[in-house]
Amino acid sequence: MIAVVTFALGVAGLLVAANLVVSGASELGLRLGLSPTVVGLTIVAAGTSAPELAVVGQAVANGDTELAVGSIIGSNIANVLLVLGVVASIGAVRVESRVVRIDVPVMIAASLLLVVVSLDNTIARLEAAALFLGIVAFTVWTIRSTRSPRIRTVAPAGGGSGDGGPGDGSSDGAGGRSVPNRSIVLAGKLVLGVVGLALAARLVVSGASSIASSLGVSELIIGLTVVAIGTSAPEIITTVVAAAKGQAELAVGNAVGSNIYNILFVLGAVGVSTPGGIAVSSAALALDLPVMIAAAVACVPVLVGDRVLNRWEGIVFLGYYVAYLAFLALDASDHDATDSFVLFVGWIAIPLTVITLLTVMVRQLRARAQPIGEVS
Repeated sequence: MIAVVTFALGVAGLLVAANLVVSGASELGLRLGLSPTVVGLTIVAAGTSAPELAVVGQAVANGDTELAVGSIIGSNIANVLLVLGVVASIGAVRVESRVVRIDVPVMIAASLLLVVVSLDNTIARLEAAALFLGIVAFTVWTIRSTRSPRIRTVAPAGGGSGDGGPGDGSSDGAGGRSVPNRSIVLAGKLVLGVVGLALAARLVVSGASSIASSLGVSELIIGLTVVAIGTSAPEIITTVVAAAKGQAELAVGNAVGSNIYNILFVLGAVGVSTPGGIAVSSAALALDLPVMIAAAVACVPVLVGDRVLNRWEGIVFLGYYVAYLAFLALDASDHDATDSFVLFVGWIAIPLTVITLLTVMVRQLRARAQPIGEVS
């Protein structure tokens, strides 16, 4: 009971701290002249990966590498199958062209790269550095490709704003408080959020480890399920709120972008700072990493055709996430139905789904190409 309460308090702390990080960093980015698009694709995406970074860093420091790797793999699976499944089940979502053309392929490439560097059961320091360089390149390219003219508020020559300080020519309009004062407040929120993440991560890792011990299951399973869903809570909440406000397409880009940052930024940063590297279990290589790649690749036929995530596709995603959790539960308990379940999913459910998705995608592509053929 104490372990569950500790874990729940840790997750709640992660949510509060992550909100401070995202809100503070986002407004600071806008004040520095970054466009909202750049802020969303970089600062917000990195911010929603902050819980994973805190948990993975703490878990690796404690030697709980299975929990660390499991939380990243499980979070990425949840971001696609659970988060996108929820947002599409609420209503069909039109996806931005950039997500289809750039972010989904980058997510798939990052997932494949993670498998390659994990083949020897270790993400070595040099390999982690390659992952981190990947997120640096992606972020720099994103900023340059979406750069918009910066709009600056320039003070009159005489400091007419009333604050009179050089270079301090704007205020927030409330009592004449200057922009630098507001920036200090935002920086304080950012620091408070980072400290909160570190403290909450300790509770999450401690509670998760105790739960694993009490249930007699591996920390990999706990990381793939309980911790993964807990650290994906910002994406899940963002999805529901965005869908309710009619802005669900923003949640799709955020979920995909968060997956990219989870692999390249989180594992890269933690791996570089860990002398012995991050151990990856054979169990994760045999099942969970392939499931993560399959979930990423599943976005291609779903999004390429008409660039719409339909309700039935969202329900399929949710169904597969439930099936994945069911398999983990059956396998962990050595249930007699495990083999039959695997045969059904592997030989019936997955082939039927693939055939259906490919058929729908081909029809949609033909429908888009038909007017061009008629004109020619």
